[in-house]
Amino acid sequence: MNSLRNQTLVAAVLVAPFVAIYSWMFLWPTVQMVQLSLTDAPLIGEGKYIGLANYERLIQDKTFGKAIWNTAYFVLLTVIPGTAAALAIALMVSRLKGWLQSLVLSAFFLPFVLPVTVVYLLWQWMFDIQFGIMQAVLEPIYGQTVNVWRRLPFFMPTVALLTIWWTNGFSILLFLAGLRNIPKELYEAASLDGATRWQAFSRITWPLIWPVTVLCLTIQLILQLKIFDQVYLFASGGRTQSTMVLVQYIFDQAFVHNDGGYAAAIAVALFVIVVAFSVFQYQILRIRGPK
Repeated sequence: MNSLRNQTLVAAVLVAPFVAIYSWMFLWPTVQMVQLSLTDAPLIGEGKYIGLANYERLIQDKTFGKAIWNTAYFVLLTVIPGTAAALAIALMVSRLKGWLQSLVLSAFFLPFVLPVTVVYLLWQWMFDIQFGIMQAVLEPIYGQTVNVWRRLPFFMPTVALLTIWWTNGFSILLFLAGLRNIPKELYEAASLDGATRWQAFSRITWPLIWPVTVLCLTIQLILQLKIFDQVYLFASGGRTQSTMVLVQYIFDQAFVHNDGGYAAAIAVALFVIVVAFSVFQYQILRIRGPK
């Protein structure tokens, strides 16, 4: 009993700093956010309690519905395609050896360390309607230069493309780590049995890499549900209502309209959406994944 008590005490002492910091940095702000969402407070200052009025307003808010649709559309364009692209790149990079593998991997990972402003300027220059190099691809197809940042059919797919290019480096590293943990003896045995490359992938690589795939999909889902920077920068000065996403709507209500209570209600709704979809996706992928 004394030994068990000592172990419990040691565990409590070791866990206490994390619990304290986590409660201070996450739990308490979350509680304050929920409290703020029940008031009509401005961004800075006190407000009066109004109950669920902000949430009733959300249900009738067409801009909120548009922001949910734009966010969901962006998630569809990035999460699965981006994860599939990361897996394909990781499979190709894993076949390289020595300095060549390091060089190619660095080239794919380099965009991940770039700040969003650099990404914005780079892609803004590439799609510039006067001298952008991507116009050489678009002009033969459409017969004229295309301002992808001001035409709605092009805006979200283009932002999704640059987001996949920008953030895929981390997923590639995760997939490479998973591929390196697969014993080479399995592939050697499959080769001796006459297995094709596709059979080796479907019977060995895919089942063993599935936990990493689930992790990458979950991380990407959480990140892309919180999309803000790219959409805000590329849509600035344009039709921002048509391209509004949830985090941008929170920013708009809080810092532009000074409506802290309503912005907090939107943030609570986003928090619930992120948690619900993340848990649902993780459970579905874990249950239905390869055995």
